[in-house]
Amino acid sequence: MPSAEETTVHQDRPVVAPTRRDEIAAAGSELIGGPAGRWAWHGSSRLTPVRVVALVAIGMFALGMAQKMPCYDWAWFRGATSQYTHACYSDIPHLYVGRGFSDNLVPYFDRLNGDMQYLEYPVLTGLFMEVASWLTPGGSLQYREQMYWMVNAGMLMICAAVIAVCTARVHRRRPWDALLVALAPAFALTATINWDLLAVALTAAAMLMWSRSRPLAFGILIGLATAAKLYPVLLLCPLLFLCWRAGKFREFTTAALGAAGAWLAVNLPVMLLAPQGWQKFYTFSQERGIDFGSFWLVITQRTGRPINIETVNTAATLLVALGCAAIGALTMMAPRRPRFAQLALLVVAVFILTNKVYSPQYVLWLVPLAALARPRWRDFLIWQACEVMYFLGIWMYLAYTMSGDSHKGLPTEGYQLAIALHVAGTLYLCAMVVRDILLPERDGVRADGSDDPSGGVLDGAQDVHALGLPARPPYGDDPAADGPRVDWGPPPADPETAGRASGGV
Repeated sequence: MPSAEETTVHQDRPVVAPTRRDEIAAAGSELIGGPAGRWAWHGSSRLTPVRVVALVAIGMFALGMAQKMPCYDWAWFRGATSQYTHACYSDIPHLYVGRGFSDNLVPYFDRLNGDMQYLEYPVLTGLFMEVASWLTPGGSLQYREQMYWMVNAGMLMICAAVIAVCTARVHRRRPWDALLVALAPAFALTATINWDLLAVALTAAAMLMWSRSRPLAFGILIGLATAAKLYPVLLLCPLLFLCWRAGKFREFTTAALGAAGAWLAVNLPVMLLAPQGWQKFYTFSQERGIDFGSFWLVITQRTGRPINIETVNTAATLLVALGCAAIGALTMMAPRRPRFAQLALLVVAVFILTNKVYSPQYVLWLVPLAALARPRWRDFLIWQACEVMYFLGIWMYLAYTMSGDSHKGLPTEGYQLAIALHVAGTLYLCAMVVRDILLPERDGVRADGSDDPSGGVLDGAQDVHALGLPARPPYGDDPAADGPRVDWGPPPADPETAGRASGGV
């Protein structure tokens, strides 16, 4: 329990030291001298927390690149299963040839040879891939594939640094929470499998802009992120509920219009000039069958009965809609208005868990949101352990299915267990976040009196619309409460507002 001096609101509060509040962080810090002392002098070095986080993120990214070296040297080009047994597979070199970049074809405009007629990625990701192909030097085909991966890895490393810096700066007093992102093992292992880091970086920058009360910049970045990957648009759903509860409709409208405008600005030229190529991403998403990593795959494998793809699409859409409705009810009925990062994590997790495919790099979508929503090393590492097991499981399963009668790798039952671990780990993380929402006094971010450091205009705002009565007396006025008082802002102006306000301790 933090001291009374730490839990009251101050204009100039010190940076939170996780090694003094988190047992796992304190134990891990013994490798570098132990937790920060009471009289430690902070801010006297050029290595500020944000710079340290960025350097650690780049170092871990480099380790992830080194893990791909067996494939870079030979496994991508020789042998059917070597890239799986070494767990170093990447889409990047294979799609350099498979999507026509090696032949200088223009994405969306030029028709491809083979079953895939056009590039099946959103427009901004396609542009990213095309720019990387422009920077790829000439030579033999294998050399160009290697260099294409290397160029993309360099560009994705910049995205990783952006993610780390933005995450560190969202919570002004908690920059060290971004070490969860920088040191996440699943982040390093999956960073160069595909191009997801582009959308994650834009989303992290959007979260930073919202935390700085810049809704238009947030909306523009969310629109650009959605032009790179579909999932960032989901963040507008919980934001609508939060702005509704706080009466911030103008800010939400600004953000939504900015997102729509940015998305159209990127997509409209391709939509008009190459409509068939532009719509390939959306038609492919609809027509794609049940694939690796989803609980739908486990159902079909266990029952031995295929499920109609239209049924899966409808069911998955309904499950996402029900999840969003549940998040909305939680937002309106929680004793205190939830933090934006908490609901952002929940809505993206709902989309991941109900989708008909879960590629191993999708974990990147959740890593920065998890660091902001639940910055506790124990829970984060439990979730990451489950994701690393799934990362290994999918490659061993592919090795098993492609090794013929020798069956080298993980059989079907083992892969189903890996999927179950991924689902269980994600559900566990979500359960911890929901508990923090229902019991805000247990939320580590709010332990010092903060309201919503990632909330921007929502931070410290009073409720206008809320359902039900507070679960506990508001603003720490319960004389029977144990422990120091946590000051969560000024009380409502009148008793009627107090009846609708969220509770505190």
